[in-house]
Amino acid sequence: MSPKHGEGSQKKARNERLRDEIVEYVQENEPCTAQQIVAWLTIDRKMRNHGLTPRKVGFFIPRHCKGIDYYRDHSAGRRVYVMAED
Repeated sequence: MSPKHGEGSQKKARNERLRDEIVEYVQENEPCTAQQIVAWLTIDRKMRNHGLTPRKVGFFIPRHCKGIDYYRDHSAGRRVYVMAED
């Protein structure tokens, strides 16, 4: 069996769709948390087979979604995502 890493066409397509869906949600519903993004993706967008968790989305956004910034909500202790100002 081949190793589980690499950048095949299916992995690229999945990452692109996930990135596009996250950017679309944050544009429409800013400010939002990773929990809200995951709930929207799994329930409303039917992306249940992706194994999404708030932790995975929290790691995904800074690496792949360059148009999204975050600030720390100190009262709740979580990141709140907003669109980056140009």
